Amino acid sequence: MFVQRTSVLKISLVAILSAFVVEFVFGMVSGSLALLTDSIHALLDSVVTLVLLLAARYAVKPPDAEHTYGHGKVESLGGMIGGIAIFLIAIFFIYEAVDKIQSPSSFAPGLYAIAAAIYTIGIDIFRIILLKRSINKVGGTTLKADFYHAFLDLGSTMVVIAGIVMANLGFHDADFAAALILGVLLVVLSLKLVYRTAQELTDIISPELVKKVRQTVLATDGVLDVGQVLMRRSGDTIFADVTVSVRADVSFDKAHEISSNVEDNIKKSVPNSEITVHFEPSWKGVPIDSRIFDIASSVSGVKGIHNVSHHVTKGAKFVSFHVMVDRNMSLEKAHELSDKIEEKIRSQVPEIDNITVHLEPHIAIPTDLTEYKTADEKIIALLKERTEVRRIGRIVTLKYDNLLKIDINCSFDRDLSIESVHDLTSQIEHRIRDHFKNSVITIHPEPF
Repeated sequence: MFVQRTSVLKISLVAILSAFVVEFVFGMVSGSLALLTDSIHALLDSVVTLVLLLAARYAVKPPDAEHTYGHGKVESLGGMIGGIAIFLIAIFFIYEAVDKIQSPSSFAPGLYAIAAAIYTIGIDIFRIILLKRSINKVGGTTLKADFYHAFLDLGSTMVVIAGIVMANLGFHDADFAAALILGVLLVVLSLKLVYRTAQELTDIISPELVKKVRQTVLATDGVLDVGQVLMRRSGDTIFADVTVSVRADVSFDKAHEISSNVEDNIKKSVPNSEITVHFEPSWKGVPIDSRIFDIASSVSGVKGIHNVSHHVTKGAKFVSFHVMVDRNMSLEKAHELSDKIEEKIRSQVPEIDNITVHLEPHIAIPTDLTEYKTADEKIIALLKERTEVRRIGRIVTLKYDNLLKIDINCSFDRDLSIESVHDLTSQIEHRIRDHFKNSVITIHPEPF
């Protein structure tokens, strides 16, 4: 894209320089002021094309410490310079035309001037076709600016020919009147170009494009809402910073996957774009149990949360859950922690009417436990006290200092409800803990 753009501008530069040389030489030979004026116009256009070429080359430089978004704005700056140059040329045309109309002359330029003007018309048509095709393929502000130059060059050369022909026929003011019309047209088009490039330099963006990006983001699976959408154009690249809301209870990996999908979808919708996606947690659509778990877990001092449940009775919402705290914490401190949890939940979920917090001691399980078998016979004896235990399976007893970690596999009647099995395992755990005070017991029930 860059190579084609600069190659086209180089060809355009060589072409317009050749037109300047031909018009200047033939203007001097024929003595045609119109042709000499148009040659100066061609020289100024060649200077502007050179500026545009340098701007296009500089615009594709990679980002650096001082230009983190790259150098694309330089191309817009080049387009503005080109527009200002056209404006100044147009003012010069208008001034010269008015001056010549007020000072009529009977000079007739001759065929040399017409021949030079015809050559320039051929150059202008060549540039117009070349630049138009390149704009359709690769775009670019600098190519558009040079296209305007070529188009206006054609118009000015037509004015020159018309003026020369009319002057040779005796209508000497026709050349200057046509130049005045061309000058006004140049002013309008140059101001339009300057206005558009100024908008690009001030980061203006189409509201319709922003709306399109919003709709694309909202259509992405997993996105709950779209926050701020910041967009800017730098050269041919569109940069977008988008903030999206995702469910607060999704994992970081899932949130990252959603943001990646957002980025891919925007790039498909807006070609040649660079996207940055920020995701924020949102509780919209998240089950209340997950919200309670997240809020309670974030309170300092909470070691774990489980058995979160909620229900609605007569329009009132009730929530209950188990909170694990340091086993050495005093009741007073544990109660204060419970109050903090309730206060935080009520501030973030005000629709809850009643909160019940069940406090439990938390025992941290070390990772360097050693196997300890001597307690197995006592555990087997305690298990046999319960007739509901149909078979005793594997028992693993691990020890660390004064802490025991006891894992038990045992079977119960397969027709028992899970609630009954839960009650039985809880009773067995309490019975074993009566004999082994500092113990963490896990019973894995199996059907018999």
